[in-house]
Amino acid sequence: MSHHSAEDNLLVAGSDSFWEPGNYKRTTKRVEDGFKLCGDLEKLVQERADLEKGYAKGLRAWSKKWNDLIEKGPEYGTTEAAWKGVLVEADRLADLHLRVKDNLCNNVINSIKSWQKETYHKKIGYQTCSVYLFQSMMMIKERKEMEDAFKKAQKPWAKILTKVNKAKADYHNACKTEKSASNQERNATGDSSLSPDQF
Repeated sequence: MSHHSAEDNLLVAGSDSFWEPGNYKRTTKRVEDGFKLCGDLEKLVQERADLEKGYAKGLRAWSKKWNDLIEKGPEYGTTEAAWKGVLVEADRLADLHLRVKDNLCNNVINSIKSWQKETYHKKIGYQTCSVYLFQSMMMIKERKEMEDAFKKAQKPWAKILTKVNKAKADYHNACKTEKSASNQERNATGDSSLSPDQF
């Protein structure tokens, strides 16, 4: 006699790990996300470069404005030299920020672009939308290759897993049927209105 119950079904381990059949899609999506994140990182660095350029431009404008005022103003001697020293520092700082901007644009952004180009390759596929219409769909070649490899790797053991799950279900159904028959037999033996032939 089996002592399995509905509570036993709660003990079945579920997994949403990538190695479970069909659960690799989150993993392969990371390839596509990586491609997109490269573009986002590029935008982030470009915005920072634009800020550096804007700050340098602001410093230069401020320095020029005050340099003109000092030239025309009453300042002289050490006071004039101190004020102009602040403006020279601002011009040098502007040059520094322009070099940072150039390094971001020429080195960092170009490195991201070339890495992205070497790592990810676009592949155009077609998807049927209706009988005669096809929609072109952009896919990253590496994602497609990874999905195909996962499908191929999972195929043999996905079949076995299906058989195992069917065997489990059949076993649990047989246990339920056996338990139900035992209960009916127990109830019937306690009922004195039935003859022994009716059991």
